[in-house]
Amino acid sequence: MLNQEQIKEIIPHRDPFLLIDEILELEPGKRAVGMKHVRPEEDYFRGHFPGQPVMPGVLILESLAQVGAVAVLCLPENKGKIAFFGGVKEAKFRGMVQPGDDLRLEAELIKLRSRAGVGSGKAYVGDKLVCECEFMFMFGQDK
Repeated sequence: MLNQEQIKEIIPHRDPFLLIDEILELEPGKRAVGMKHVRPEEDYFRGHFPGQPVMPGVLILESLAQVGAVAVLCLPENKGKIAFFGGVKEAKFRGMVQPGDDLRLEAELIKLRSRAGVGSGKAYVGDKLVCECEFMFMFGQDK
C-alpha cells in the first residue's frame, strides 16, 4: 500500500533509523500493518552479536512504534506532528529476528487523544509471534 518514500511523507524518520520498508494495510487512526526486511548488512548486526546476529529487541519495539505512528500521523489533523515514545508496557520477546527475516509489524491504536495515545503491537516472522507490547506516545511538532 505504501512504499518507503510514501512513509517518509507521513513520519519524520530517516536512514539509518527508518525501520519500516512498506505499509501493507492502513486504517487511518485505527491500525496499520508494516514490513521490515531485515538485511544482513544492517549496521547493528556487527556488534549484536558477532557470530550470532540478532535484531535488538529495542529496535523491534521502535519498528512497531513507527508503524503505529504511520496509522496516527496520516490523519489530516496530525499532519506535521511527531509521535514521541511515552512508554512501553508489557513488552514480551518470544523469538529472535535474524538477518534475512521479513518482520511483519502490526500496530493497533487503543486510545487516541489530541496530545497523546496508546497502542498495541505484535511482530511476526512468518506465523511466529516474536514480540508483543503496549506503547504510549505523545505528540510534538515537526521542525
